[in-house]
Amino acid sequence: MSVFISQHAVSMNFSKDVWVILNPIEQSIRKKIEKFGTPLKDWNISINYGIKTGCNEAFIIDGAKRAELIAADPKSDEIIRPILRGRDIKRNGYEFADLWLINIECGYTNAHRGSTPPEEFIQERYPAIYQHFQDVASRPTRGKGLKGRDDMGDYWWELRSCAYTNDFSKPKIMYSEIVRSPQFFLDTESGFVPEATTFIMTGDNLEYLVLALHSKILTYAFKSYYAGGGLGETGYRYKKAFIEKLPVPKPSDESVNKSKEWVKNSELDKIDNLLAKSFDLTEEESLYIYTNIG
Repeated sequence: MSVFISQHAVSMNFSKDVWVILNPIEQSIRKKIEKFGTPLKDWNISINYGIKTGCNEAFIIDGAKRAELIAADPKSDEIIRPILRGRDIKRNGYEFADLWLINIECGYTNAHRGSTPPEEFIQERYPAIYQHFQDVASRPTRGKGLKGRDDMGDYWWELRSCAYTNDFSKPKIMYSEIVRSPQFFLDTESGFVPEATTFIMTGDNLEYLVLALHSKILTYAFKSYYAGGGLGETGYRYKKAFIEKLPVPKPSDESVNKSKEWVKNSELDKIDNLLAKSFDLTEEESLYIYTNIG
């Protein structure tokens, strides 16, 4: 037994952080990733949840209801925006489920009503939407309902206050938290509002980041070292606290330009060679990652 241990033992450095037992090549890969990468929490980016309405039945509508509201009052279209759920986001794309958000932000009423009483203002401003809200409020509910919910703005027809609401209208990476493979979508047109099961990432170098997060190298690193364990046989979780620890090499100007071209052409796989050089990975280490990415 002593001979076996002396021949097969692996040296480990333990700390108060979560740790895993790694073989020598896995240790080497992790050391290089943490040496040459910068944790995402130290990048100029923000990661946040999507919007929580407190009453999806009222605020999230399908395409038929949207058409009905706009037909009854064309002004309704001013405050209806397309919304994506986590399940709608795919690998560098999405499958739009024809769901829409009635987007009356906290503070909207008081900012526009002047001397008109609040409820009278919203009824006159958007009569079809107001009637839709009243219809929802009149239905039986097991919870507190539209008018009694905790997540509301200044009034029951408004969404709750959100410090990063403006980020929803910026270019952003949108992604689902629980996945079987990386599924990130770069919304460059700022067209979609993220629903509560969606996370968003805003800030600098988004084209580079969306490619890096799809890469085999960073997918392997995240699943192996930072994901906090798997979910079932194949799932794992891009929890905010986990992904913020993921080290990603800061891009050069050349890398940024190449990333923009690759994103434009949907060439997601070209980033791996660039990352392998950035992390100073050997051919053996790269092959080990590609072989064990499943």
